[in-house]
Amino acid sequence: MRGRLAGVVAALGIVLTGCGVQPTGVVGAGEPASGLTSGARLYFASAGGLRAVPVGDTEIKNLDTVVKLLLKGPPPGGPADGLTSFVELPGFSAAGTGTRVTLHLDGPYAGTGRDQGTGQLVCTLARAQSVLDPKVRTDDVEVTLLPSGSAALGPYRCAEFLNG
Repeated sequence: MRGRLAGVVAALGIVLTGCGVQPTGVVGAGEPASGLTSGARLYFASAGGLRAVPVGDTEIKNLDTVVKLLLKGPPPGGPADGLTSFVELPGFSAAGTGTRVTLHLDGPYAGTGRDQGTGQLVCTLARAQSVLDPKVRTDDVEVTLLPSGSAALGPYRCAEFLNG
C-alpha cells in the first residue's frame, strides 16, 4: 500500500511540475487579421467551386452595383488563377430588404438554378446585402431570381452553392 501511495504521489508531482516549459511574457504578433471576412465580395467559378474575390475600393451603394461588377468577369489575373464567370443576364434590377433579395430579370434566365452561375449571383448578392445592412448575416440571406415570363427560381442561400 505504501509503495502504491508513493507511486501516486510521484506521478502527481510530475503532472504538477508540467513539461518544464517556463512561462514567457506576452509576445506581440502584430494586428489581428482583417479584411478576410469584411467588405463586399464577388464570387467566381473555378474547378474547385466558387471562390470569393474582394471588390477592392469600389463603393457598394446598392445591389445593382455588385451585379454589374460580377458581369465584368474576374479581375485581372483571375483567369490565370482559374477563375471564370458563368453569369449571363438580360437587363436586371436587384432589391433587398433584410434577409430577402430579389433579382428581377428583363428576360429569360440561362441558368438551371443549381449551376455555378446561379451560385455566383446568389453568393455575391447575399454578401452585398450583408454589407449594405450590417444587421444581416450573409448566411441568412435568401435570394430569389425572377425571370420575366417564367417561374421564380429560389429562394437560395449561398451555402447551397459552396463546397465543403
